[in-house]
Amino acid sequence: MNSFLMKSWLLKFFIFVIFLCPLTAYTQDATSSTTPGLPFHYDTTSYPGTLKPLERIQPFDTARNRKRMRMVTASHILAYPTSMAALYFGWYKKYPQTRFHFFNDNHQWKQVDKVGHAYSAYIESYASMELWRWAGASRSQRVWIGGLSGAVYQTIFETLDGFSDGWGWSWGDFAANAAGSGILVGQELAWKEQRIHFKFSAHGKNYADPELNKHTVKIYGQSWQERIVKDYNGQTYWLSVNLKSFMKESSLPSWLSVAFGYGADGMFGAAYNAYTDELGNMTFNRSDIARYRQYYIAPDIDLTKIRTKNRLLKLALGALNVVKFPLPSIEYNSKQQFKFHLLHF
Repeated sequence: MNSFLMKSWLLKFFIFVIFLCPLTAYTQDATSSTTPGLPFHYDTTSYPGTLKPLERIQPFDTARNRKRMRMVTASHILAYPTSMAALYFGWYKKYPQTRFHFFNDNHQWKQVDKVGHAYSAYIESYASMELWRWAGASRSQRVWIGGLSGAVYQTIFETLDGFSDGWGWSWGDFAANAAGSGILVGQELAWKEQRIHFKFSAHGKNYADPELNKHTVKIYGQSWQERIVKDYNGQTYWLSVNLKSFMKESSLPSWLSVAFGYGADGMFGAAYNAYTDELGNMTFNRSDIARYRQYYIAPDIDLTKIRTKNRLLKLALGALNVVKFPLPSIEYNSKQQFKFHLLHF
């Protein structure tokens, strides 16, 4: 749906506020609260018969881990009702409500919105998993509980959409949410790490045609902030593959990645570039503009592989890694055209 990303960012803001306390505590005590004499906590179950550690992040400290577990558990419990209330009063209350119903929007927006759902579920799952890791949860706990959190959070959208007159429960959105969490969980189960990161980039689109410009203000907003999150024509979603993780013995830099992107352009309506009012009168018709898909390949940087001893900087790099680093890209689109972009945002 066209409003998906706006609601998505509202939800992420409140989830971020709820999760901020434990994340801030992590940066403050990660280097100062070690207890002399205590061994590192090894997860030897992942490497039977060896002493090779899966993690060497924190000394094993039962009291501290219990405190962290309570903090993370509370933050997750609070996230659900707070997010639901924030979305309802900040968005859904403005629109007519109805009985719970279903709506098939799989043909809309060249499925860019579906990829957006998968991306949001992935990054929410990733954030949750890392919080459980920080709290000292076992590997299986953080993978399954954290990894499925994104799909559960995104289901908040579907539930509220189901009661909204202008939308409805979308099985396509639900499947995309599950796919996003599945990408994270699958990699953790297969490789015990994220070798492929889901990323996002966006740029402002200029519509010189006065008719188009007037129409896009209505559907995408006027400010650049609104355009970035609502204008699907300027968005690209990426799967960024870390090369070193697949070629352990190579001399490649650990941060070097290659990213494969997807986007679409020429969209001035959900399914068609034409609108009619309730009386059947055509109010907007730009069927002459082709709607087409875009596929990209580009180099990328895995910011999580940049080594630093500064915990705050490490946290910042991890957070920024959900955004594609601006670099050159090659585009191939469904109009059978190749294009080169010097800097792809």
